[in-house]
Amino acid sequence: MISNQILQNTIDGLKNITRRDFNILDAEAKIVATTIENAVGEYVPEVESFINSHADSQEMQGLHYFKIYDEYLVEYVLAVSGSDDEAYKLGKLAAFQIKSLLVAYKERFDKDNFIKNLLLDNLLLVDIYSRAKKLHVENTVPRVVILIESNQSKEANISEILRSIFPDKSKDFVTAVDERSVILVKEVSTGEELEVDNYSKMIYDTLSSEAMSNVHIAVGTVVSDLKDVSNSYKEASMALEVGKIFNCEDNISTYSKLGIGRIIYQLPLPLCKMFIQEVLKGKKVENFDEETLMTVNKFFENSLNVSETSRQLYIHRNTLVYRLDKLLKMTGLDLRKFDDAIVFKITIMVSQYMEYMERQNSGKL
Repeated sequence: MISNQILQNTIDGLKNITRRDFNILDAEAKIVATTIENAVGEYVPEVESFINSHADSQEMQGLHYFKIYDEYLVEYVLAVSGSDDEAYKLGKLAAFQIKSLLVAYKERFDKDNFIKNLLLDNLLLVDIYSRAKKLHVENTVPRVVILIESNQSKEANISEILRSIFPDKSKDFVTAVDERSVILVKEVSTGEELEVDNYSKMIYDTLSSEAMSNVHIAVGTVVSDLKDVSNSYKEASMALEVGKIFNCEDNISTYSKLGIGRIIYQLPLPLCKMFIQEVLKGKKVENFDEETLMTVNKFFENSLNVSETSRQLYIHRNTLVYRLDKLLKMTGLDLRKFDDAIVFKITIMVSQYMEYMERQNSGKL
């Protein structure tokens, strides 16, 4: 439950204060943390007898031993050097400290499991509310799921950074999905778009500087009931994938801002292929030269404004018109017309989606 390193740090601190040696043994009577050199892993047979006895504390061979329970089972045994009354008092205090750590870590572990199962829809409705009550998790507060994916295996580092940014463990929950992904279930005060955007940008800026890792962040929608948190997670997962396909330059994708990309992402591939075939008549988007695609993208960015597009591309207006006419001859689509521009924009996005799915199916992502 508690890592041995945490136990070791605790008794090292206790020794610095009390000048006494401490041992912590597990339920199999093996030392897992100690202030005595080279004693870790040592089996102490008399402690096994103590564990099986009815006594909660016992003095043996110049040491005071104390049982530390997890509910009704002995989880650890604490030993403090000395057989005097002061050793007994110090042992009781140290045992209380370890017990408090055990309770805190168990609650964190239970909450982590609860949040994971909640996100994955592994709980019945009645179980959600009963377990939430037991773990002191509020039911009806606005929350949003923020999904963070790193290009490196630094999940533990990212989790700790997120917990330092949002230290209130009763309101905000951080859990790992896999070695590259971490989920933050964030309680929000207003649920307004600006508040959520600010959290996302803060997370991105902090992780980029502290974790030294390239991260992608995806945001679901704000939900007001605990049972709907899994929906926000599904939305964030979709936003992550859609953002990779259509919004490669932006590292933050928000479900509510996915636009037409969200629709295209849910189209079956055979339908996409049929659409591309009908529009391009056997051609593929990648067959167009880079200059043409760059011109088209800039034209879309400027809302089909010829003058502004030519100015930003540093080309003469007639040059831009020539390029658009060239595309018209190749595809039959005049991008100066709104309807044709929409068709070609969708064609580019469908092509991006198909290319992404092909790479995914071939395992190249």
